[in-house]
Amino acid sequence: MLSVDHRQSWPAPRLPSFLTRESPRLLAFGGKGGVGKTTCATASALHLCKAFPEKKYLLVSTDPAHSILDSLAGDSPPENLKISELEATESLDLFKVQHGDKLHQIASRGTFLDHEDISQLLDLSLPGLDEIMAFLEILDQVNKGGHDAVIMDTAPTGHTLRLLQMPGLVEKWLEVLDALLGKHRYMQKVFSGAFQPDEVDRFLTDFSNSLENMNFFMKDRQRYRFIPVMTAEGLSVRETASLLYTLAGLDTPLDELLVNRLFPENSCPVCQGVRSRQLGELRSVQDIFSRYSLWAVPMYAWEVRGRQRLETFWDLAGPLKISLPECTRVRSIAPAHVTWSGRRPRISNKLLMFGGKGGVGKTTMACAAAVHLSRAGSGRKILLFSTDPAHSLGECLKTKITSKPGKIAPGLWVAAVNGEQEFAALKQEYHAELERFLKGISPCLDLTFDREAMERIIDLSPPGLDEIMGLCKAMEFYEGNRFDTLIMDASPTGHLIRLLEMPELIDQWLKVFFNIFLKYKAVFNVPGLANRLVKLSRDLKKFCRILSSPEDSSLFAVSILTGMAHEETMDLLRSCNKTGLSVPVLILNMATPESSCGLCTALSLQETVINRKYQESCPDMSLALVYRRDEPRGLDALGELGKAMYGTPGE
Repeated sequence: MLSVDHRQSWPAPRLPSFLTRESPRLLAFGGKGGVGKTTCATASALHLCKAFPEKKYLLVSTDPAHSILDSLAGDSPPENLKISELEATESLDLFKVQHGDKLHQIASRGTFLDHEDISQLLDLSLPGLDEIMAFLEILDQVNKGGHDAVIMDTAPTGHTLRLLQMPGLVEKWLEVLDALLGKHRYMQKVFSGAFQPDEVDRFLTDFSNSLENMNFFMKDRQRYRFIPVMTAEGLSVRETASLLYTLAGLDTPLDELLVNRLFPENSCPVCQGVRSRQLGELRSVQDIFSRYSLWAVPMYAWEVRGRQRLETFWDLAGPLKISLPECTRVRSIAPAHVTWSGRRPRISNKLLMFGGKGGVGKTTMACAAAVHLSRAGSGRKILLFSTDPAHSLGECLKTKITSKPGKIAPGLWVAAVNGEQEFAALKQEYHAELERFLKGISPCLDLTFDREAMERIIDLSPPGLDEIMGLCKAMEFYEGNRFDTLIMDASPTGHLIRLLEMPELIDQWLKVFFNIFLKYKAVFNVPGLANRLVKLSRDLKKFCRILSSPEDSSLFAVSILTGMAHEETMDLLRSCNKTGLSVPVLILNMATPESSCGLCTALSLQETVINRKYQESCPDMSLALVYRRDEPRGLDALGELGKAMYGTPGE
């Protein structure tokens, strides 16, 4: 195999503090998808195991698209390392088995709902508790002391932030349960003269304490450390800067940033051009990054996969000073260059989704397609929108994006659909309508406790409802003749798969809510909310029908030429096949152009092997090979890429 010696241009090797004997008990690696979080987490675990063989370590993944085992490529971990790929839903199922009876007792003691209603709601709801239970399971492993340290590979940025903010949301859920117990406690005190806590009260207290301990732990610098991973590409740099701002507000302990895949300084024009742009991107936000220690890991000439390569991952890492020199702007290493294997597609669906592993360029490809269509001279009206919690359309297009479609060019509108905002509006509407209803009933009727139960019942909604509401909001864009084509920048693979499989759960929850409204309409009259949920149900069914119709919708999968990306792409394609979503195109992005450079030659040879693997796995799909170039941002650069991808009209 060809190898490249980076040592002449790389800082003297040193190690970040989290790789020393005094590393915290829990290390969490996070960041934008596709930047190498799993590689960094796995390599760190292997380094610690080798450096301190007397210690025991646990490597765990909370990303719905687990890839730790893919990273090891079939190799066995060392004896002092245990690997766990947690499924949040399994953690929640175990919690229900252990405590379901107590939850039912809490609900039945304090509300007008009967046992059947409560069973259905609790089976479908418990918002955010699946992810919380997975994290509490990890903390349990930390506190038991069976491992000296736990290394965690997290989900991409948007969903990691949701997890970090989840304790506050689940506290609201606990307040619902506490409110339901309020009536029982009051009645017990009236008729018995005193309130005596039982196992149900103790369960609620214990769970509340667990959540409080989790909050305390996640701010404890001695025991916990969050390690952002990024690449020196524009979108990753800005998403990391936004992540740091949010983490600072949460008092999350972090001191060091990892900059992965930094190109070396050599005589190759390709490497030189990429490195110059990378350093320029880092320098553009140096005011933010200067507060932390930056550690750079080079772009290796091979895919860092398998135990042997992972164990050498940190060998050439070193500190990167933020006081970077002024970088001369280097022109693109080449014009947009794309080759197709199979027929070059025409975009004819009304809904076109771009999906794939985070960091592979799906946002860029979605933007390029939208700009190209708007300039194709067909007169079509194009709406480009995002459902990714970590929206990056604005960065790519170099324009400000809101939740309402805004026109940014002739024939082109853009929106960032905010599912959380949609769900917040639903709850606000419900509370306002409930308040009007309660004011209208007899003032002689005391609803002190049932009122609180009714106010909080909307909080018993299933995890993911906000994301589904975001998708259904897009159905308003789909209907009518306002737009001819909708182009969607979807969430990263793991969460897109979960989203595609979620409509059935949400539909069941809606049916339960409808039944409750009908059953208790005499005391629970909220027709506005009922109508809103009816519309949500219709939009959800409509969305599912659109997804299963190749004439109406399709997904262009975006990936890169690595073994791990291939595995994750196959998972996405299998999920799409189950839901009936058509995937006619696979875009293989960031291919290395030919060069006499040893690094570029080695990367190109490796990518050729993976390209053949994609062609064998996807024989019926059109495959586009998009070569590495300057990161296209702004309408003109994206239009150039779109033209290279799809040709000029009439071709």
